[in-house]
Amino acid sequence: MIKSGMIISLFILLVSIDAYSQHQQFTLEDCHVDGIKSQVKCGKLQVLENYNKADGEHITINFVVLPAIDNSDDKTPLMFLAGGPGQAAVELASGLTNVFYEVRKTRDLILVDQRGTGGSHPLQCEEASEQNIYALTPENFSIQDINDCLKNLTGDLSQYNSENGIRDFDAVREALGHQKINIYGGSYGTRAGLVYMRMFPESLRSVVLDSVGPIEVPIGLFGQSSARSFNLLLQNCQKELSCQQAFPQLEQEFQTLLARLAEAPTQVNIAHPRLGTQTQFVISKAKLLGIIRSQLYSVSTRSLVPLVIHQAYLGNYMPLAGLIAQTEGGQGIYIGLLFNITCNEDYPRISPADFEQDTDNNFGGDDSHSSFKMACPLWPQYRPGEAFYQPVTADIPTLILSGDLDPVTPPSNGEYSAKSLPNNHHIVVKNAAHTVAMSTCASDIINEFLTALNPKALDESCLDDVPNESFMTNLNGGITNFEPLTEIQGGTD
Repeated sequence: MIKSGMIISLFILLVSIDAYSQHQQFTLEDCHVDGIKSQVKCGKLQVLENYNKADGEHITINFVVLPAIDNSDDKTPLMFLAGGPGQAAVELASGLTNVFYEVRKTRDLILVDQRGTGGSHPLQCEEASEQNIYALTPENFSIQDINDCLKNLTGDLSQYNSENGIRDFDAVREALGHQKINIYGGSYGTRAGLVYMRMFPESLRSVVLDSVGPIEVPIGLFGQSSARSFNLLLQNCQKELSCQQAFPQLEQEFQTLLARLAEAPTQVNIAHPRLGTQTQFVISKAKLLGIIRSQLYSVSTRSLVPLVIHQAYLGNYMPLAGLIAQTEGGQGIYIGLLFNITCNEDYPRISPADFEQDTDNNFGGDDSHSSFKMACPLWPQYRPGEAFYQPVTADIPTLILSGDLDPVTPPSNGEYSAKSLPNNHHIVVKNAAHTVAMSTCASDIINEFLTALNPKALDESCLDDVPNESFMTNLNGGITNFEPLTEIQGGTD
């Protein structure tokens, strides 16, 4: 006879999920993941690639459960829905256990790699080295790169979409034995959350939508939202005496710099952040816009932007190159999934007039559209049904968070989704940017919400202490990682 203690010590489960009559295999075992000292649980679940073909191919969904610190199992867990589209949730485990520490004291945290990411049949393009899509420029991909990527992707790409991703998430919920779960979605994860609310409302106890990307608002139109965020930075710089005195002509310097790089990109030699060897960066107008846009995501990195722009305007591109180097090797986006979703769920719905209107801005014009316009006409097509784009109206307790400084999902997005959700509360944090919970006390508010389930009766007072933006005004102000930089070579054609 096998003793129960042996079963617990091994903690390996192998079961079939009868609920779907599709013979999915489910494994769960003790493991360790990078950046977390304590033991966690790693799982695999086989699901149908095409849920409409019961005898079709299966794929494996990868997930991790970060157990409640107090080892309790009586509280409904929180499932994290990653952004992108194209982030792998499991790869973010180390950071998330810190962000959601208060939540994890008493609740399991479930991280599922969306199909097409991480350990769930990843769709990746080798040429994708940027940390996120908002830093991508046409320089990152050529037509040949896209075609080469498509040749290497396997599976029926039409099945790697938002709705099937949610079917997988709910299959994991059921496999783990939870009648209901709470979900947190950030950025694209909010769209995933809204889709979950529509498809499986009975599975959800509560929902947190942080930096909302409504289903009805296409991904890809970031021109005006980026300009709004950048203009708020300019205004806040002028309100701070030291920044105003150091950079009195910041907007004019930025526009001059854009024009200069549009005419003649600059080559910069820098030590590779992982290999230590000399690497040459070509800093073009598109690269400048990409890196500045990526810095607008966080209040901590926004503080560098005026100084970096000013130094580049003076001809010193070292700080800018340092920021570029810092983006290399970060937690990546699985570009194959990103293009597969956006080129089919979003790009076809953007009219020429929409692109033209979004281009009318003082930040990057149409720069944020370029990668989509290049890749999407080449990408295999599938079409969601029209019902996919209808507003979500599920009566589930919902907390909506927006950062006023956000460059891609402004507070107006949160208001858009709030209009159709009958049981919501929308908090706009004045001095926060993208994904509010990652950089403010909002994670504590989330924990209170998960306990009380009353989004309109939360203690938000800690947000009053979120400081105003402040800015570095000289190179001795703590900017790091610029030491490896070497000489700058002249502009090239």
